[in-house]
Amino acid sequence: MNKAVLTAAILMSVGVATAAPAPVEDIAGGSSDDRIARLERMLKAKQASEFETQQRLDTLQQEVLDLRGLTEQQNYQINQMLQRQRQLYEDIANLSSAKSSNAVSATVASEPSVSSSLGETASYEGAVNLVLKERKYDEAIPAFRNFIQSYPESTYAANANYWLGQLLYNKGEFAEATQAFNTVVNKFKDSNKRADSLVKLGMIAQKSSDLVGAKRFYQQVLKEYENSAAARIAKQQLAGL
Repeated sequence: MNKAVLTAAILMSVGVATAAPAPVEDIAGGSSDDRIARLERMLKAKQASEFETQQRLDTLQQEVLDLRGLTEQQNYQINQMLQRQRQLYEDIANLSSAKSSNAVSATVASEPSVSSSLGETASYEGAVNLVLKERKYDEAIPAFRNFIQSYPESTYAANANYWLGQLLYNKGEFAEATQAFNTVVNKFKDSNKRADSLVKLGMIAQKSSDLVGAKRFYQQVLKEYENSAAARIAKQQLAGL
């Protein structure tokens, strides 16, 4: 009786399984024990096939997740590259504009204010060149600090503080970088570097395990600078929190 019940249970399990079919085996002949043994082998083969199928699905799912993460990382790197390129163009344009303006002023009158303006432009240009041309990043840090100290109200002051913050951020000196970015955010509210500075403050908070603070900075960027490049970066960073 027990053997008959076991045979019926095994046949029902085989009938409702939906995985790939196991190898076909003739169960018509032989004793009751032989038929049960063959049914057990068929069930085990079906279970093994189902397990292998699940493993393949798990592997494919992990590959999709890995590809998605790689895509997000590449998008972030592209945005960072575009951001640096945009800043380079802006600095070149600002320097060209300042040189033209100073040249016109020099032809009108030779006053102390003109000389001061020329010194301001040369000082800023020298600090920028240490980064863009000479790649002397450690020397650029004191150069930007000297410029900010000498010309705190300069039209270049916001950019100089941002450059300083970026250089310090790259060195992992987050406390001083935070001070520079905060200067841009709080003192130069009309600067085109303010949104980028907020993003950097969010990244510093994130690296310092202050996820609440990081979220606050990213959300501020999304609220105040919707559809900007900085907002796209903030959105990506929020997704990773």
